[in-house]
Amino acid sequence: MSNRYAVVLAAGQGTRMKSKLYKVLHPVAGRPMVEHVINQINTVHLNKVVTVVGFGADKVKERIGSECEFVVQEEQLGTGHAVLQAEELLKDKEGTTIVVCGDTPLITGETYQDLFQHHERTGAKATVLTAKAPNPFGYGRVIRNKATNEVERIVEQKDANEEELLVDEINTGTYCFDNQALFHALQNVSNDNSQGEYYLPDVIEILQKEEEKVSAFMTTNFDETLGVNDRVALAQAERLMKHRINEKHLRNGVAIIDPDHTYIEPDVEIEADTIIYPGSILKGNTVIKGNCAIGPHSEITNCYIGEGTIVKQSVASDSKLGNDVKVGPYAHIRPSSSIGDEAKIGNFVEIKKTELAEKSKVSHLSYIGDADVGRNVNIGCGTITVNYDGKNKYLTTIEDDAFIGCNSNLIAPVTVGKGSYVAAGSTITKDVPEDSLSVARSRQTNKEGYASKIKNRQKD
Repeated sequence: MSNRYAVVLAAGQGTRMKSKLYKVLHPVAGRPMVEHVINQINTVHLNKVVTVVGFGADKVKERIGSECEFVVQEEQLGTGHAVLQAEELLKDKEGTTIVVCGDTPLITGETYQDLFQHHERTGAKATVLTAKAPNPFGYGRVIRNKATNEVERIVEQKDANEEELLVDEINTGTYCFDNQALFHALQNVSNDNSQGEYYLPDVIEILQKEEEKVSAFMTTNFDETLGVNDRVALAQAERLMKHRINEKHLRNGVAIIDPDHTYIEPDVEIEADTIIYPGSILKGNTVIKGNCAIGPHSEITNCYIGEGTIVKQSVASDSKLGNDVKVGPYAHIRPSSSIGDEAKIGNFVEIKKTELAEKSKVSHLSYIGDADVGRNVNIGCGTITVNYDGKNKYLTTIEDDAFIGCNSNLIAPVTVGKGSYVAAGSTITKDVPEDSLSVARSRQTNKEGYASKIKNRQKD
């Protein structure tokens, strides 16, 4: 196998997106388009990746800086001019260079590999990735020699005549070139066209005139070649990527009840026999083990979910849930929380930066933040760990087997000892020793007949 290089074209501003966000940084399935492209081309084991940036260069470098080298296209003078910016880094290299667009997030590593292999097997100086388009409007047309069926030239939509406009084989904007031939031909590309730009496809015609072999590799999946130039295409790419990701999980044994209404990002891992109910959103580096039930309408981001855990209509982020945990409905697990095996987080419970050990329960209407909760603890309805004094946050510790009564306030820093009880309605400001009952509430006073006095006053 020869040396392999890549040039990623990511310099366009993307004015049709009508956005302040740099075009190739618009996300598809939670990941910037250009990152999808680089991740996929890296699967073919490249010697060097050069990304051509222009508008928003710093933000692109910040996102993918460790993945490639960068060159800047100061003026947007066309795709041929963009590739020429990589000349200093690549011109002396021997091997094959693939040129890809940073706004084509759906092309797979398998397609890139097939394109490389076809190019190297045929000994071509240039190979175009093509596809049959149901509606080729707006695409460059691949014009073949009628006698040999070889690629003769590529004509842009605006420069095509009536006969050429009828051609449905389109240029996807992805090419493999002999590296030396590419930079030699780029020197002869002119801007004598309706746009006044230096088109990369003109390299094909130049090589043809020099009697070099030009080939084409046609992918059978037109949808994969979608280029994103506006919000409509971005939504289409999102839909296609969602379908691809969900299909992968379905084939791996995950039950997705309604794939059209389930959103899963590409880095999410799900084991077989887990059920994902409609309306669920799974994001980031989430791992979900087998036999879980997620949803309906749960949102999980960067979480580890243990075997057999149920998360109903709830939100969890940047946390770990153990095995056989029950969450929800309508619970919120905020970052840096760890929920032990067989624990329960009930309805309208918020957990934040808390360790909740095995078999402990926070069943409803409570806030537990900055807390270390032991095993087999019961936290009653309406309990609050009062962790913030307006400047600093403090830790609440509840040891094993403790029982916290309803509507209790635990004023941190405070510790409730092992096996202790806190009476309902208490506000705890001091540590509770092990095996104790703590009552911190006013003595009840009944004033008989006083209600009638209040009612009579209200009539006057």
